Amino acid sequence: MTDSDWGDWLPRAVADADPDTVALWYLGCNGFAIKGNEGTVLWIDPYAGTGDPPRTVRMIPVPFDPDDIDVADAVLATHEHTDHVHGPSQAPILANTDADFVAPDDSLAVAREEERWTENWDVDEEAFLEVTEGDELKIGEFTVHVVETQDADATHPVGYVIEHESGTLFHAGDSKPSESFSALADEFDIDLGILAFGSVGRVPDKETGEPIETKWYSDENEIAAAAEDLALDRLVPTHWDMWKGLTADPTALHDHVRSRSHPNRLEIVEIGDRVDL
Repeated sequence: MTDSDWGDWLPRAVADADPDTVALWYLGCNGFAIKGNEGTVLWIDPYAGTGDPPRTVRMIPVPFDPDDIDVADAVLATHEHTDHVHGPSQAPILANTDADFVAPDDSLAVAREEERWTENWDVDEEAFLEVTEGDELKIGEFTVHVVETQDADATHPVGYVIEHESGTLFHAGDSKPSESFSALADEFDIDLGILAFGSVGRVPDKETGEPIETKWYSDENEIAAAAEDLALDRLVPTHWDMWKGLTADPTALHDHVRSRSHPNRLEIVEIGDRVDL
């Protein structure tokens, strides 16, 4: 962990905001803070780590110090990878608030068994809430649906469809196009979809250190197809900013989505940006 490059302005911006509908702040990588007009705050995949140089090298600022976050109703994890489940980034949020850690089984296993959050931070076992595909839970003013995604690099990935009286958003984690997406479009009218996007690059192998061809996220055509299958109104690409060798240019997506029926709008955000439903 490193100190925040930006001080505490981003946690304060979230805490002080009074949105008319639902506000989202992009934390870089695949993280978001989400706040409703009644004050409920969700944090999804917040990550303040620097990766594991030289294999994974963070290319963007660390925008928050987890100890500065004192407003949270839940921290949601989409899957078990380090940049989505990370004790130093997330356990302090639970320790400072009454938030639950909402996650599938393999993500909870990381928190419980590998990183031992209850031993290394002031986190109670009662804060862990296991979810799986098909679950529905109420968190303040939000209704959260746990849905199937497709991420072959993860052992148990999920996505979250989050409903609010102001609209519906979908966080797909690191999912590539999934057969489940068309059914989600039939069930939900998704106003804003968050989909991971990146390039193919050569990343050192975890065991040998030798560079290997690596593709962790959807490419241009895959993310465009996923957005169409989901019938998104607004597409927000993420993760393109994060890892050295796998970064991408999200403005290139304009050409890839132009002829498709959806999304109706491509919305490019940078770390620290706020968007509203």
